[in-house]
Amino acid sequence: MNLASGWQPVLEPHLAAPSMQQLRDFLASEVRAGKTIFPAQKNVFRAFEALAFSDVKVVILGQDPYHGPGQAEGLSFSVPPGVPAPPSLKNIYKEMVTDVGLQPPNHGHLMHWVEQGVLLLNTVLTVEAGQAGSHQKRGWEQFTDAVIQEVNARLDNVVFMLWGAPARKKAAMLDSSRHCVLEAPHPSPLSAHRGFFGCQHFSKANVYLRANNRPAINWQLPE
Repeated sequence: MNLASGWQPVLEPHLAAPSMQQLRDFLASEVRAGKTIFPAQKNVFRAFEALAFSDVKVVILGQDPYHGPGQAEGLSFSVPPGVPAPPSLKNIYKEMVTDVGLQPPNHGHLMHWVEQGVLLLNTVLTVEAGQAGSHQKRGWEQFTDAVIQEVNARLDNVVFMLWGAPARKKAAMLDSSRHCVLEAPHPSPLSAHRGFFGCQHFSKANVYLRANNRPAINWQLPE
């Protein structure tokens, strides 16, 4: 794990927790049993390798990684270059179009957002191939709770976009007097119509960032 600047002291105590050792044991047993785990092991903590801790301006929190071959890359909702955008990401693009008038790109790689300070995080960081939600309640939730609490406590004026029921549970641990907390249903086709469409999180995030003298995010993804 090659953590970006600032994450080591933040994450170290939590990575050493007993729940994380139990999680490692579980993942190792799944691999021994011949199961395929996404994302690849080298990408499990990629969200913390791609963005320095002090540079976090926005946290987009989803559920668990994509469970189809070649999709999950350790950044929530993002897929590697050349991989078609999955349905949830297509719905994110639809909201982006109606909210801020930008055009969806012909890819699903969200690194342009990460480079501007967007932490793309899931509540659970691994999944068995083809089995959505298969690694819930195995220890990841305690770890991502801790991550959210550390960002809440150590940084100021961060926008939290909590998408889906597991992500929205984290709202209770956030200080809305110091941060902007935005909640919506998950953008999956099963739930996007229940309030993700029309949530205007992209424009609300930039209004908040500008109001707190922080650079806005250019949500337009380059081709």
